[in-house]
Amino acid sequence: MNKQGRTLKVIVLAAGSGTRAGVPFPKVLQPLGERKIIDYVITNALRFAQPEDIYVVIGPEGQQVQAHLGGRYNYVLQPQPLGTGHAVQCTAPFLADFDGDLLVLYGDTPLFRPSPLRGLVSRHYLKEASLTLFTAVLATPHPYGQIIRNPAGEIIDIIEEGDSTLAAASQPRYEFNIGAYVVAAAILYPALAQLQPHNARGEYQLTDCVRLLVRSGLRVANYQSYAEEDALGINTPKDLRAAEFTLQKRLFRPRRVDEENSIHFGTGGWRAVIGEGFTMGNVRRLCQALAHAVVRQNREAQGVVIGYDRRFLSDRAAETAAEVFAGNNITVFLLPEDVPTPLVTYMTADLQAAFGLIFTASHNPPEWNGLKVFHSDGSLLQTEETDRIEAEANQLTADNVVRIALEVAQAANVVREVDYTNQYVDAVEALIDMAAIRQAGLRIAIDPMYGVGQVTLGMILTEARCRLTMIHTHRNPLFGGRSPAPNVEALRQLITTVRDGRFHLGLAMDGDADRIAIVDEQERYVHINDILLLLYYYLVVHKGQRGGVVRNLATTHMLDRLAAHLGETAYEVPVGFKHITAGVQENDAGVGGESGGGL
Repeated sequence: MNKQGRTLKVIVLAAGSGTRAGVPFPKVLQPLGERKIIDYVITNALRFAQPEDIYVVIGPEGQQVQAHLGGRYNYVLQPQPLGTGHAVQCTAPFLADFDGDLLVLYGDTPLFRPSPLRGLVSRHYLKEASLTLFTAVLATPHPYGQIIRNPAGEIIDIIEEGDSTLAAASQPRYEFNIGAYVVAAAILYPALAQLQPHNARGEYQLTDCVRLLVRSGLRVANYQSYAEEDALGINTPKDLRAAEFTLQKRLFRPRRVDEENSIHFGTGGWRAVIGEGFTMGNVRRLCQALAHAVVRQNREAQGVVIGYDRRFLSDRAAETAAEVFAGNNITVFLLPEDVPTPLVTYMTADLQAAFGLIFTASHNPPEWNGLKVFHSDGSLLQTEETDRIEAEANQLTADNVVRIALEVAQAANVVREVDYTNQYVDAVEALIDMAAIRQAGLRIAIDPMYGVGQVTLGMILTEARCRLTMIHTHRNPLFGGRSPAPNVEALRQLITTVRDGRFHLGLAMDGDADRIAIVDEQERYVHINDILLLLYYYLVVHKGQRGGVVRNLATTHMLDRLAAHLGETAYEVPVGFKHITAGVQENDAGVGGESGGGL
C-alpha cells in the first residue's frame, strides 16, 4: 500500500534473450559492475512492493533468471518472444482483476535512480492520472517514442522511431518516453487486448498500448528525468560498456544517498552524507543486522573490534555501535582513539574477532562518513554478504534495535577499551628491514592529509632513525576543504616541502591511511601503478616471495607482462578493493593492488 492509500504492484519485463547482446543466456543476467543487470531493476522494484507483489516475466530460458533471483517473486512465462506488449499480457491471468496500479519496469534498464522513480509514482497519484510516463528531455535522438504535446502542454501522442511524423532532426532537444510506467490495471489489460501486431514478426509492443491509451483521452501525466543516463537501456555490448562507464562515474563521484533511511553498501563499505544517510539511527540499524550475523554464527565470545577516524561523528558512531553489540551480548574491543584502517584489520585478525569495524568514509569529501566491515582475517565482506546485511538492516526499525548504555556496558566489561597501537607497530616493523632504513639516514616529509596515519607511521620511521617533517597533522574534519585523497593535485604542498627541504622522500596517506602516495627526491609524484610494479618486482626477485599479482580493471596491465616475465600469473578482478583481497586469497597471490592507491 502506498502513501496515497492505493495498492501498487510491479511488473518486471525480463524475457529478452541474449542474442543481440552476444551472450548465450538471458540478457538481463549479464554482469554489470558487481551485480547482474536484473539485480538493479529488482532493487528498485523492492522500493515499491513486497516480493509477493512483484511479477517477473521470463522467456523460455527464464529458469536461469529464476535460479538467480530465487523463489521470493512471482514468475510469469512468456512462451514465445512476441514483444513487450505480449509479455505484459501474459500477466493478465494474475493481475487483470487487480483493483490497483501497476509499475511496469524493463529488466534491461538498470540505471534508473530511486528518487526519479519515486517521483514517477508520486506524480501518478498527485495528478490522479490513469497513466503516468517516465520521460526525459535529451539533447540527442534516442530509439524511444517521442512525446508530442498540445499548446497547453498536455501529452497527446507518442511518435515512435521511424514514424514519418517524427519531429525534424534539427530540433535542438527531444522529449522521449524512456520506458517506465504507472498505470491502472483496470485500464491496461483492456487496452492490451486491442493491440495489433507491430511488425511482420507478429510482435505486440507495450509502447503501442501506451500510445493507444494516450490517444484515448485519458488523464495522462509524466515525470521528467533530468539525467540523460537514466535513458540507457542495455541491448548491445556497446550499451553495456556505456552502462559500466556510468556506474564508474557514480562510484568515483558519489551522490547523496537517495533515501536517508536506506543503507547501501558500495565497493568499500557503507557511505552516506552526514545528517542525511549517515545518522545514529542508521548506525544502530546496521549494527543490529551485523549483531544478528554474529549471533547466528555463535561467535559472540569472539567479539567485535570497533575503531574510528577523524571525521565528524566517527567517535560518536563508534560508541553507538558499541552500545548495540553490547546489548546483543557481544564483547566489544573499542579503540580509545582514532586509528588507521590497517590497524583495525590487523587487530581483527590478531584477535580473531567476529568482525572488525571502522567508521570512516576513507578518501571521500568531508561531508561523508560511513563504515567498513572486515572478516576475522581482515578481509572486506563480499557482495553477497553485504547484500544480506543491507537487506536485513533496511527491514529493521528503531524498535528492533537492542542496546545498552555505554557506561553500563563498560562497567560490565562487555565493552573494553583496548589500545593496539604498539602491537600493530611491532608487527609492521617485523616485516621490514629496519636496519637498512637506519643506515640510509633518510629525511622524509609526511602528509597525512589531516587524517589518522601520522602516529603509527611516525613511530615506525622514528625508530628507523629517519628525520621527519610532517604537515597537516592536526584534527580537521573538513580536511582543509577538500577530499583527503592523495592524488597529485592534493599534494602540492608536500611536493613543495620536499623541494624546499631537500628531502629524500615524501609520503602521503588518505584520510583513513589505507591508501598511499609517494613523491621522490626530484619532486616527482610516483604513480601507484609504478609503485605496484616496483613492489611486486622487489618482493619476487629480491625477497623470494613467489606468487601471482591481483589487479583490477583500472590498474596497469604492465603487471601482466611483469608477472609473465617472472613466471607468475596476473589476475584481473572488478573495481573495488574487496575484490582485490578476495582475489589474493582465492589465488594465493603475493601482491594485490589498485590504481586508487590501495595495496
